Amino acid sequence: MHVAMIGTGYVGLVSGACFADFGHTVTCIDKDAGKIASLNSGGIPIYEPGLDLLVAQNVKAGRLFFSTDATEAVRKADAVFIGVGTPSRRGDGYADLSYVYAAAEEIAGLVDGFTVVVTKSTVPVGTGDEIEAIFKRVRPDADVAVVSNPEFLREGAAIEDFKRPDRVVVGTEEPRAQAVMRELYRPLYLNETPILFTSRRTSELIKYAANAFLALKITYINEMADLCEAVGADVQQVARGIGLDGRIGGKFLNAGPGYGGSCFPKDTIALVRTARDAGTPVELVETTVKVNDERKRAMARKVIKALGGELKGKTVGILGLTFKPNTDDMRDAPSLAIIPALQDKGAKVQAFDPEGHEAREMLRGVDFKDDPYGVAEGADVLVIITEWDQFRALDLDRIKLLMNAPVLVDLRNIYKPDDMRARGFAYTSVGRAAV
Repeated sequence: MHVAMIGTGYVGLVSGACFADFGHTVTCIDKDAGKIASLNSGGIPIYEPGLDLLVAQNVKAGRLFFSTDATEAVRKADAVFIGVGTPSRRGDGYADLSYVYAAAEEIAGLVDGFTVVVTKSTVPVGTGDEIEAIFKRVRPDADVAVVSNPEFLREGAAIEDFKRPDRVVVGTEEPRAQAVMRELYRPLYLNETPILFTSRRTSELIKYAANAFLALKITYINEMADLCEAVGADVQQVARGIGLDGRIGGKFLNAGPGYGGSCFPKDTIALVRTARDAGTPVELVETTVKVNDERKRAMARKVIKALGGELKGKTVGILGLTFKPNTDDMRDAPSLAIIPALQDKGAKVQAFDPEGHEAREMLRGVDFKDDPYGVAEGADVLVIITEWDQFRALDLDRIKLLMNAPVLVDLRNIYKPDDMRARGFAYTSVGRAAV
């Protein structure tokens, strides 16, 4: 099949490359000429494990193309996907749909013959209706079906998630559109992937409901971690004990500094706004947003406490800046709240992240180092914010020698308290007793 993918950001590029790998002919389109030029010369604008190889293979095979001009690709397309950004709007938290609507207007002027227009971007309930109205206004003669097909990609594991998903959700009740979507995802039949066809509005809500539930689960175990510290319990054992219950499951029960990234923060807020507008507030989700925001500031207080309450003149070493490992995404990363809070208390901060290059533009007054040992050198405390694999097997004896004092605050519970005690560290983690 022929696919046009509008947008070459995270969702558009991963989806486009994976569809091409399924055997379809895909053209990814973006207004950013520099980005398209880079992609055509082999550059990849985001860090996602395996994506560079996947793109290169499918470009070489003649199935994947990049262009700033949508004309030919849209006219040939069986399906046109809208995969542009929907960031939170400044001031009110609503999803900014201007890029989605602009894409729809452009597509409307180009479609030729029956075309399925698919919203891959995360959009509030009712957005598909608005896109349909744009087509009726701009091209009343166009033969199109507007479909919702939300993505459920985890950054750092996006290719695996696309090719071996738990489910594919498709919002359309139009038989011709269903047939096109079945053909697009036909390679997944080999894995017996469930394809759930729903109404368009139901599909749009499924995405928000799923992300809000996962955000709530993360926030719940973080609150349990605070309770564990207060009563002398171990949050990791609590998480395992409840996660073995099949009704709960063990995923997203890792206590830490709070969620961040491109999805959970904006999607929970957008759902809150949608629900309030509908007159049915989602108070559990509202509380989740509030608790998660406070969580990041609480982690800064944990670091201050580990240094006896005084940071003035002290050097804090930070390991990990991105919101999670295996991504370069800095959006709403806990580090963006924790580091300024430490600096406000007079701390000097030095930091390292394998892929968090954007942090250099987002964090002021930070001394960026080339590796974890450069961060440890001269530090009064070492703080692990992101659990990159290379931080899981540090040479702790070397770290101890480099630091001014062997104080480690592990916000991801990578290490074992007893082992850290035996090595002579003052060790603080999350939801476990300090040693």
